[in-house]
Amino acid sequence: MNIQLLRIKSVISLTGLSRSTIYAMQANSTFPKSISIGARAIAWSSVDIDEWIKSRIALSKTSNHIEFDI
Repeated sequence: MNIQLLRIKSVISLTGLSRSTIYAMQANSTFPKSISIGARAIAWSSVDIDEWIKSRIALSKTSNHIEFDI
């Protein structure tokens, strides 16, 4: 398993979410938590982001409603 640390621009690109949506969903525990990688730097585990994306795909295939968790 190759784990990478993704910065916010990469997370935005991969998920299609805005910066503010990512932070709002993270605060509501509906998005993976960030990891502190320095005094003023955070990142997300690529594995956590991949799992979140897969869960959203699975959810979209099993439900007939749109869910907004912001």
